Amino acid sequence: MNTAKSTWLDLMLNSAKNRQLLALALPMILSNITIPLLGLVDTAVIGHLSDAYYLGGVAVGSTIITLIIWLLGFLRMATTGLVAQAFGANDLHAQHKLLVQGAMLAMLLGAGVIALQVPILNLALGLSEASSEVERYCREYFQVRIWSTPFALLNLVMLGWLLGRQQPKAAMWQLILANLANIVLDVVFVLGLGWGVKGAALASVFADITAFSVALTMVLQQLKRASGFQLSELFPHVTLTGYGKLLRLNTDIFVRSLCLQAAFAFMTFHGAGLGDNTVAANAVLLNLLLLISYALDGIAYYAEAEVGRAYGQKQARQLREAVILAWSWSALTALGFCVIFSLFGNNIIALLTSINEVRATAQTYLIWLIFMPLWSFSSYLFDGVYIGAAKGKVMRNSMILATFGAFFPTWYVLQQLLLPEQGNHALWAAMSAFMIARSLTLAGHYYFSNTFLNK
Repeated sequence: MNTAKSTWLDLMLNSAKNRQLLALALPMILSNITIPLLGLVDTAVIGHLSDAYYLGGVAVGSTIITLIIWLLGFLRMATTGLVAQAFGANDLHAQHKLLVQGAMLAMLLGAGVIALQVPILNLALGLSEASSEVERYCREYFQVRIWSTPFALLNLVMLGWLLGRQQPKAAMWQLILANLANIVLDVVFVLGLGWGVKGAALASVFADITAFSVALTMVLQQLKRASGFQLSELFPHVTLTGYGKLLRLNTDIFVRSLCLQAAFAFMTFHGAGLGDNTVAANAVLLNLLLLISYALDGIAYYAEAEVGRAYGQKQARQLREAVILAWSWSALTALGFCVIFSLFGNNIIALLTSINEVRATAQTYLIWLIFMPLWSFSSYLFDGVYIGAAKGKVMRNSMILATFGAFFPTWYVLQQLLLPEQGNHALWAAMSAFMIARSLTLAGHYYFSNTFLNK
């Protein structure tokens, strides 16, 4: 057997490996794109109402919900990494155990969030400098949307389980059907029935329930494919013990997610203090940034699954080749986004809002978005690598450094140097520094460390 290392060109010209990447990544890219498209539809529907504070209220309210879900996103990430390794080792018992443990954690956390919804909302708004109108519509949105949290968290677990077992098409249909339902209901509830901000929130609630129904069906189908499987086999895993490995990984990813959301929440909340037009414009641009991240995450999911499988099988060469191939395609995709936003950015903004002041403000800061894919693609890719290898501490340390060593210092220094009316440039510069720091620390650790099966 040939054990020589493949060159970059060998890998890029290897049709079999590229087909494998596309088979895993393309379904997730297509389904992932529906997530920011949903946010873009929310933005477009609300953005065509009469005043900017409607869009600002939805932006702040959805940011709080997103903050909660992403803080608990370790449910998806940890499940994917550990299930991928169990899948590579052909350990069905471990896969079943992780599914049950993840679901139990999701239900407990979802119930806790609902119980604490009032102090969570008050704390979040206390950190924001939003106007009274924006705060009013934020509360209106949040108080409806929060009830879908348990379904959203269970969806994370089941999505992670399906991805860990290299079932991207099942995950694709879950996301596509749920988000299409949300988009249709957005239009019906907001524009058709005139329910405004509450209609947008209610559409998202029904979408989360739809996603749960689809994901549960997909998971049950996967379980039944195992010869002789009975649902009773899952019952022994319904215990309060044996969570050590899952909780340790979850803790590291939670800290990582906390730092990530601190940066994005600060961007929205501090932007709210710069005026209704600024927070609305940032909502438009941040939704486009989500479009970038979710598309690139599709390739990162390939890295998660392949790295996890190779790690479980202790195949160093397969792991290395998966990383090189995924990084190369991520770089090409990032360049494509740069070109699209530079050529059509103003047109895209015009599609998302008809409020002239918001359009003009968003166009002022578009230059930051044009270059953001280049600064950020490595961070998304190596997040996938470290999730697949279940190395949460590396992700945690990288995010802490990027948040407190790059984002906040950059914002603080620049907002002292710039004029008050240029404060939003300081926020976007800080976000750029944050992405660059994440990319460099993760890529640097992978390249210089010797922890990936002695690659």
